[in-house]
Amino acid sequence: MPRAPEQPRAWQRMLSGRRLDLLDPSPLDVEIEDIAHGLARVARWNGQTRGAHSFSVAQHCLLVEAIAGHLNPDWSDAWRMMALLHDAPEYVIGDMISPFKVVMGDAYKSVELRLLTAIHLRFGLPAATPALQKRRTKEADTIAAFFEATQLAGFGRQEALKFFGRPQALPPAVLAWLEPLDTETAQARFLARFGELTASGGPG
Repeated sequence: MPRAPEQPRAWQRMLSGRRLDLLDPSPLDVEIEDIAHGLARVARWNGQTRGAHSFSVAQHCLLVEAIAGHLNPDWSDAWRMMALLHDAPEYVIGDMISPFKVVMGDAYKSVELRLLTAIHLRFGLPAATPALQKRRTKEADTIAAFFEATQLAGFGRQEALKFFGRPQALPPAVLAWLEPLDTETAQARFLARFGELTASGGPG
């Protein structure tokens, strides 16, 4: 009697030794070192950015968290942590550009949401992002996209205004995150910021 075909592999081996199942991700298989390592090696804008180094998702997450903190100075460390981790699933599934997400539709979104839920639970955050936090993080994300587009990805200002809207002015300390970093530095700074947000005994 012929053997039933094996199910396709739906997990990824991490450098920590964890094996993360994309269809049913467990918080126990999520490690911040794996997230930082992966995000620092995933390029925003499919790598089509200026500079000696790619602009990584790790650095984008730091930029978005800095913008969100600037716009919402009353945020708790937990809410800032959710902003820092808003694109954390991309350490597994990569950074898919927005036009391709439209093509992929709900299949991509469901995998992304399952991963984000597992990541949140691993670090003591709400499984589902609160609506207000999600909306304001999206605002910070869109502002980040405008500045990345115009300063790094070759968009003209009018083109960026059409797609991302008019951004708020940001202080130099926040805009400094737009300088592309080498992989090891981006990884270390992501881990350092995560450590700062957990040092007070908050999430993590």
